Amino acid sequence: MKGSWRDRPSGSLFSRLWRPWSSLHPFRGKGRSINEPKPVGIRDLVAAPGDVKLRPERRWYVIGGFFFLLFLLLVGRLYVLQIKDHKQSEQQVANNSLRVATIPASRGLILDRNGTPMVDNVTTVEIRLSRAEATLDPAVKGTLASLTGLSVNQIRSDLANKAYSPYQPAPILANAPANIVQFIKLHPSEFPGVSVLDVSRRSYPLGGNVGSQVLGYVGPITGNEIAAHPGAGYQTDSTIGQTGIEAFYEQYLRGHDGTNTIEVGSNGSVIGTLHTTQPKIGDSVVLNIDAGLQSALDGILKSDILHDRTVPDPRSGVLPKAINGAAVVLDVNNGAVLAMSSYPSYNLSSFVNGLSDAQFKHLLAVGAFNNYAIQGLYTPGSTFKLVTATAEMQTGVLSPNVLIDDTGQFKVPGCHTNPKGCVFHDDETTGLGQVNLVSALTESSDYYFYNLGYLFWSQQAKYGQTPIQNVAHDYGLDQYTDIDLPDEVQGRVDSPEVRKELHAESPTNFPDVSWYTGDNIEMAFGQGTTALTPIALANAYATFANGGKRYAPEVAAAIVNAHGQTVLRYGPRVLGHVSLPPRVRDPILQGLEGVVMSPSGTAYLPFKDNINFSLTSFPIAGKTGTASNGGLNIEPNSWFVGFGPTTHPKYVVLCVIEEGGYGADAAAPVVARAFNYLVAHPIGPVKLKRVLTTPPSTTTTKPSTTTTTPASSTTTSPISTTTTTLK
Repeated sequence: MKGSWRDRPSGSLFSRLWRPWSSLHPFRGKGRSINEPKPVGIRDLVAAPGDVKLRPERRWYVIGGFFFLLFLLLVGRLYVLQIKDHKQSEQQVANNSLRVATIPASRGLILDRNGTPMVDNVTTVEIRLSRAEATLDPAVKGTLASLTGLSVNQIRSDLANKAYSPYQPAPILANAPANIVQFIKLHPSEFPGVSVLDVSRRSYPLGGNVGSQVLGYVGPITGNEIAAHPGAGYQTDSTIGQTGIEAFYEQYLRGHDGTNTIEVGSNGSVIGTLHTTQPKIGDSVVLNIDAGLQSALDGILKSDILHDRTVPDPRSGVLPKAINGAAVVLDVNNGAVLAMSSYPSYNLSSFVNGLSDAQFKHLLAVGAFNNYAIQGLYTPGSTFKLVTATAEMQTGVLSPNVLIDDTGQFKVPGCHTNPKGCVFHDDETTGLGQVNLVSALTESSDYYFYNLGYLFWSQQAKYGQTPIQNVAHDYGLDQYTDIDLPDEVQGRVDSPEVRKELHAESPTNFPDVSWYTGDNIEMAFGQGTTALTPIALANAYATFANGGKRYAPEVAAAIVNAHGQTVLRYGPRVLGHVSLPPRVRDPILQGLEGVVMSPSGTAYLPFKDNINFSLTSFPIAGKTGTASNGGLNIEPNSWFVGFGPTTHPKYVVLCVIEEGGYGADAAAPVVARAFNYLVAHPIGPVKLKRVLTTPPSTTTTKPSTTTTTPASSTTTSPISTTTTTLK
């Protein structure tokens, strides 16, 4: 058929499109108007059917392959869900419907050595409100507010508190009065979602102000504390021991929380309780502390410091600030801490009833939360003479019977231009005359110990650079005592090496790195940059009193469970020894006895005026210390440490008062009155309800604790050219 599309030549699409438009060219397509277009149809754009090879099987392959791939993906996903991740998926489903709420365990008690509760628990009534019910019935908040006297906003705030699990009722009112509790129980329909629970809280049978820093307090746990105890089971609404025994023995006292498994609906509402695990009460800690002695020592220290602040120093006329103080009583034969006091202090009950911000800031500002017995650093003054005397007797640098003429002014031999000064003065400028080791200790001759400091430094080739510091190390004065309380501070004993370390840490406060003869002289009688904790110095005197065995101070005696069974029994831990044969110890002991019992002793009058027992039947030895703080109108640190009875030593008692004045005036009366209690009430053995059949090792490991070093409570100043030393 003429003109049929079948007769048209085949060609490329481009050529087929181009041909019609090429006819417009003026020299192409003769006989056709220049403006007449050539028609274009579908046949001009599509190839002829005969020109395309039919391949229907390829389409089926593509479609089938696509659906087969989808099938494989479906099977793989089903394998992962049903087989590989079956348990995980099952757990996720359970988690979507089950929630576990914690039931806090009651903490264990803290008992004194006689079984007297020092920290107990009291059950109080707490009103709680279900979040779900409060959402479903908002009017209950107003009804509850009217009954309790709380504001609706306060109740809303309690419900929004994220410290409590959203799947258990939120605490609204603690220590709820009986009339409110009774009304809620009689009208349950008016208070949907309101529950009344018995809650265990800390109580203090002795009043809350006995041994506060030693016992410590508990408080709400922080996020950092939860992170520091992974896997321990703490929740955001848990409480944890913050200080003292409560913190150190937290792992025993806290017990084991119970659980409440709750079924939760898809909308988050609580359907019911599926399973409950009862909490296990914590173990109790039995202390070596005697509650009666602790109460007496707290009162004695407080009254003495408050009195000291009202009486001007009879020699300087300055009114002592008596900023803070500490007192310690140790059993010299095993390291047991029988009492430990610190002032300023606080009442533990405040943490149960609630402290205002103003109260908390005030206590913080005055240092009430510090346990100065283990955290205070004080220049020791003449109490350090025990160390220098021990070094003298061990080395033989000077015979104890050699008489030295104490003129009241010691001039360093050969000193002319020494920048540390050439002259050191006694407190008594007239001097004490002829003294030996015994009388030098009894009357606290500074001159005698100036001379020892000079002798040791001038004979370095024979005795080395640090013979006195070496003895101080044996006594443990430059180490942690390893007491079972958190945040103990490490003492330091001045030396050439310590001077360099202090300069590296603070060049401004410690500009001098050199060590001169004058530095060795000052160190020998407890001045310079030497700074000790009361517990370390008390332990050093306890070591001397028992003949040279240095124990770790022990506050806790045992761990006892709720059934009265002994879980752990802590025995004495020996940390070191000091060589104190009779030839070394006897002259020193004679001098220390004279301090208290000789009319020329520096503590003779304070004991005579304050004790109500006979020193003949209960002899006491000790040492006063009056450590200069430097600067005008700044009173010295007041020290006294004593032990007795000297015939068979049992107790060591120490007191220190920062800027308290002379040791005989402020600290000695505290120790004397503490011995009044000890003589009238001898401390008996620790009483446990039951004892293990096989006694545990005496080296039972106690819980570890992170030790931090707060700033020193005593500020040392550069040494002046001419030094006046007190005793």
